[in-house]
Amino acid sequence: MMAELFAVLAPVFIVAGIGYGWARSGHAYPTDFIARLVMTIGTPSLVLSTLSRTHLDPAAFTSMALACVLAMVVMAVLGRLLSKVFDHDWRVLVPAFMFPNTGNMGLPISLYAFGEHGLALAVAFFLTLSIFQFTLGIALSGGAASLRSLLRNPIVISLALSLPIIFFDLHLPRWLANTADLLGGMTIPLMLLTLGVSLASIRLSHLGSGMLLGGLRILLGAGVGWGVGYVLAMEPLAHAVLVVQSSMPVAVFNYLLAVRANRSPEQVANLVMCSTVLSFVVLPVILAGWLAVLN
Repeated sequence: MMAELFAVLAPVFIVAGIGYGWARSGHAYPTDFIARLVMTIGTPSLVLSTLSRTHLDPAAFTSMALACVLAMVVMAVLGRLLSKVFDHDWRVLVPAFMFPNTGNMGLPISLYAFGEHGLALAVAFFLTLSIFQFTLGIALSGGAASLRSLLRNPIVISLALSLPIIFFDLHLPRWLANTADLLGGMTIPLMLLTLGVSLASIRLSHLGSGMLLGGLRILLGAGVGWGVGYVLAMEPLAHAVLVVQSSMPVAVFNYLLAVRANRSPEQVANLVMCSTVLSFVVLPVILAGWLAVLN
């Protein structure tokens, strides 16, 4: 079990660590260019490739999307309650609790832990969360959410292209499938490298509160994911993916939005860094439990 668990997490931590070490050593890393490349080309290609290559039952896709929405709603309520308990700005804690790092960390961990079918389910969760993050998340951070910008978002476009493939059991032409596979293959490594680089640029402050709230984000996320999956009577693999995606640390994207809106970016950075560090300890425990169940 330990060898299997190490095989799942080692690639994620090693590649993110390379990005972290690269940035800390002073080497240049074009974060804006890489992020734009991943968002506009890599991730849509990964979505299209994964959902077309893996047979995902429409009911399973719909169930995962519904589970994601329910988990977000519950986490938003918990974030609002904790903002009162800890006397924090709710516009900082609510997005941090609602939008975990289901892309940079959630997708590779789901792939290595649960295989291609697990990745397809994780993509369904990621797509649903992304739609809300690019609309409600931007609005909560103080930005202007636009339906037009959402419809022009490449990830949303890739979802629109993938849905007929899922629901009507269609197949991509071989040349297009191969192209999507090739472009999608760069996405997860670049996501992890960029995660490491981003963490290297974040400075910690108020370590105690960051660790406490970051730990609560992961543990409550895991509990909410388990509860939602139980209520929806999800099959074990889908339930496992839901719990793992729900228990991811605070997404770096929340920090970028806080910087742009000048809304307590230091506090958000603290949550991102502390929850990510804690995830290195908590996620192995969560994964070990689910791998034991599935095996």
